[in-house]
Amino acid sequence: MKNLKNWMLMMVMILTSVSAFSQNKITGIVVDGEFQSGLPGATVIVKGTQNGTSSDMDGKFELTVSGDKGEVVISFIGYQSKTVAFKVGADKKADLGSVVLSADENLLDDIVIMGVADVAKDRKTPVAVSTIKAAQIQEKLGSQEFPELLNTTPSVYTSKSGGGFGDSKINIRGFDQKNIAVMVNGMPVNDMENSSVYWSNWAGLSDVTSAMQVQRGLGSSKLAISSIGGTINILTRTADARQGGSIMASVGNNDYFKGTASYNTGVLESGFSASVLMSYNRGNGYVQGTNFEASNYFVGLGYRSKDSKHNVQFTFTGAPQTHGQRSTYTSIDEYIAQGSNGDPNIKYNKDWGYLDGKMYNGKQNYYHKPVMSINYDWQINETTKLGAVVYGSWGRGGGASMNGKVVTGLDSKGKEITSYADGVLGADGQLRMDDIVTYNQGLTNPFGGPAKGTSINDNNKGITRLNSVNSHNWYGTVINLNKKLSENFTWDIGVDARTYKGYHFNNVSDFLGSTGYKETGNLNYGKDGYIVTNSYGSQVSYNPWADKNNVGNVKYNNDGNVRWYGAFTQFEYSKDNFTAFIQGAISNQDFQRVDNFVQDGRTHGNDGKELKPWKQQSTTSWKSLVGGNVKGGVNYNINEHHNVFGNVGYYSKQPFFNGVYINNTNQLNPDLMNEKIFGVELGYGFRSAYFNANVNVYRTSWEDRIERKSSTVELPGVDGKPIKYQGNVQLNGLAQLHKGVEFDFNSRPTDRLTINGSFSYGDWNYTKDVKNATLLDRDTNEAMTDASGNPITRDLYLKDSKVGSAPQLTASLGLDYEVIEGLKFDGTYRFVDKLYSNIDVMAASDRNYKGAMELPSFNLFDLGMTYTMKVGKDKSNSVVIRANVNNVFDTVYIAEGNTSKRVGDKGTTGKTWKGVDTSNQVWFGAGRTWNVALRYNF
Repeated sequence: MKNLKNWMLMMVMILTSVSAFSQNKITGIVVDGEFQSGLPGATVIVKGTQNGTSSDMDGKFELTVSGDKGEVVISFIGYQSKTVAFKVGADKKADLGSVVLSADENLLDDIVIMGVADVAKDRKTPVAVSTIKAAQIQEKLGSQEFPELLNTTPSVYTSKSGGGFGDSKINIRGFDQKNIAVMVNGMPVNDMENSSVYWSNWAGLSDVTSAMQVQRGLGSSKLAISSIGGTINILTRTADARQGGSIMASVGNNDYFKGTASYNTGVLESGFSASVLMSYNRGNGYVQGTNFEASNYFVGLGYRSKDSKHNVQFTFTGAPQTHGQRSTYTSIDEYIAQGSNGDPNIKYNKDWGYLDGKMYNGKQNYYHKPVMSINYDWQINETTKLGAVVYGSWGRGGGASMNGKVVTGLDSKGKEITSYADGVLGADGQLRMDDIVTYNQGLTNPFGGPAKGTSINDNNKGITRLNSVNSHNWYGTVINLNKKLSENFTWDIGVDARTYKGYHFNNVSDFLGSTGYKETGNLNYGKDGYIVTNSYGSQVSYNPWADKNNVGNVKYNNDGNVRWYGAFTQFEYSKDNFTAFIQGAISNQDFQRVDNFVQDGRTHGNDGKELKPWKQQSTTSWKSLVGGNVKGGVNYNINEHHNVFGNVGYYSKQPFFNGVYINNTNQLNPDLMNEKIFGVELGYGFRSAYFNANVNVYRTSWEDRIERKSSTVELPGVDGKPIKYQGNVQLNGLAQLHKGVEFDFNSRPTDRLTINGSFSYGDWNYTKDVKNATLLDRDTNEAMTDASGNPITRDLYLKDSKVGSAPQLTASLGLDYEVIEGLKFDGTYRFVDKLYSNIDVMAASDRNYKGAMELPSFNLFDLGMTYTMKVGKDKSNSVVIRANVNNVFDTVYIAEGNTSKRVGDKGTTGKTWKGVDTSNQVWFGAGRTWNVALRYNF
């Protein structure tokens, strides 16, 4: 036994000594080629073995190997893998230096992070973040809307709304896109009056995006912006992208076509560079009557000094488009009536019809929003740098819709019964365009009423297609000075200044057989008003500086002026494994409204009644509101695998323009106050060579919110029967509480297989009732009044009701597998549950309101295939074929609900579809769609 022990001890010593002699060390730094910083969590593995490690928080790695020479494969999900040879020296060490990984497979977009863009860094910035690179955008976007790429991100939900081109909406953690900050290269793009983001105006953004980062929660932006739900930071290509270009053509369902061409000069010896991109896009749309035509142009010019201290980037881009819309909410019963065998026709749209045998869009959007910007980075010295952006935007366009009514009969007292165009549809469920023309011409009444048109329409007589124009001129700048105070402390200070003028008016798009439109609501004229005889159509102008066409106005004509002055500062501490920051921002917003239909000094209207004070002066004084935020966070890297973080913040946010001046008038809101937001978040991250994961928990409260909501309003008629009006509702004092947990992961078990997934669960509720909500008529934009002339108000019993429009439970799982070199398949599964309807104004005004209605859960499955073939003399070019099929199983599902009618409620049908009463108004999501793209990269 003693000999056996001695023998074993000797063998251990021999093996240990051999191991010691054979241990060699390879070191290096993995660098993100896009962000020019260390890349944590990159996989480093000896080729042909299982011996590997992962890079630490700074991108550094150290790997022990037995051989004196060989190759290591360095990879990271979303990046192009790199094989690097090594040879160990006499000191048994090999330093590979900096190994730069570029975005995956022939990407034509390089990123230069300008000094004003707040990009979160993994395991350093203490926020919940997801980043989508250009490779994924090019592969998986297909014919989808740009925001739909984010649907597999935790707590993010995107719907196509009515289904028109660019009409998508995005929610993060239950907050809609008006309360999500969207930044392009550090430039805020949310509308300065209502904070909206119209994705149709940015339809070409996907063509020039190099990376899109979603920061959930209050985010890392230093500006005093509306990042309640999160921040979407979009980084576009720059003029100094690498030399080369691409040509792409794509086709898809419903006659979809898109063509794109681009070229970059790269940085020339002089330091100058240029980049240009053009694209054209058209199709009939998945939903009936949503045909579209769009273009995109991008021009970038750059200059980088030889000492790299100065970097200037000029960009000019725009995406003019015209598209048909489906914006009139439709009941499930109506979808079923236009379907077959009891199944709903999810493509049905009652906002179009046939005119002289040709399709005619009753709802049509047209817009062109060119944006010009100059970004400047100056590396003043080793510890100081300045970043700035100056920008301007000139939006021109609006949306056309059917306005007015036709007489359909008489009530018991001989009063005319009238109806909107969508209330007298044909047997096919479409607008009766030819009959509307006949009625307007005064020839006869095809709608059954005793009266007929007079050839001169007005707001209530005859039906006219009007344009609701919302143009603007917008200029701004963001300047940020970054100073490294010491090895560990960094200080940022800057300003954010903007000025905005919005032009809002109606003009005639199409008289539809009448010879003029009579306007009597303009107080600059007498009681007989004036007759407009010019029409302007509803097609976009490709001229970036087109005139706003502020002539021939009907219904309303007002300007919204906004001035924004902001300042911000941030202190950051970083040492070893610990990072912390505290940030504060303040902004002063000035609001002014100009009503061009009001005559200064006039005290009585054309009806002889005394005008309200806000109807006696056309221009309001400037109303100044101060807001701001303070937030801070910490991140601690326990080791190269584990990190934890937390952040907390408070916002005092100014309300939107229509919360300052209410009811579409010059009336200042008597209950005006800032909205208050308080958020707190904790997170954990895990990084390894094969598996990365994140877990986050959050809580966000929101008090004193002001919102306007579109709604179908029912009021009693003469015979006691309810009459439906299309209107808006002004809600003051909304309060919400959003809590939840999020999980996401990605794994690369083999070189060819990537797995990713996410899960989120939320608990989002209204915490207060709303008192005295004012009902506004859609056609007049003024408060609805009772028989005594008093505004009609409603109390809404919202307390404890669920927040709607986004699912409170989501899950996703995705697989990417490279079958052979160049051929890859990918699939994505999504599950959506606990999706609730939006605020139903009429239902919520009942004391017995049961809260928002839960909609049926659904599953969706997408498939994709990519084939890349290297071509050219040195195989440096490539031909890429990409195919996408979305909603593979053609699942029929409700993506959004507008009402909350339960079976048995007043006015319901008693019939159900998947448990939902068919009287409810909903948007169905798109069924199966597909596209195939061919791209040549050179």
